[in-house]
Amino acid sequence: MPSPATTWNDDELTRINGADELQIASRRDDGSLSSPRTIWMVEVDGDLYVRSVNGPGSAWFRTTRTRHQGRIQAGGVTKDVAYTDIGADADPRLNDRIDAAYRTKYRRYSAPVDSITSPQAASTTMRLTPQPAQG
Repeated sequence: MPSPATTWNDDELTRINGADELQIASRRDDGSLSSPRTIWMVEVDGDLYVRSVNGPGSAWFRTTRTRHQGRIQAGGVTKDVAYTDIGADADPRLNDRIDAAYRTKYRRYSAPVDSITSPQAASTTMRLTPQPAQG
């Protein structure tokens, strides 16, 4: 069984996924956090996923490349997280489920949903895994 530090509990998932937006800040080389950015997130099979609607050239996504760590805030939950690249090479069934989750959660925003489910955005898919607080 996974360590509680690396899985989301039901309350965290419910609160985070219940929020429309998530604040994400990446950890820099010196350990400090970048300025938070507001993005969309979805939950699939007990895991949280994020994507860059503007693809890999987006400033916030580029900052995730340094340490693959950061902090999120949503639904009253603040957590340090690790970023695991899923990208376009993921199991196509997983990408289909992530696309479906975005379409369901954000269906009232048709143009942005088309962008967040594009191949360019899918190439930036990351799983967020909770980590012990780093300060």
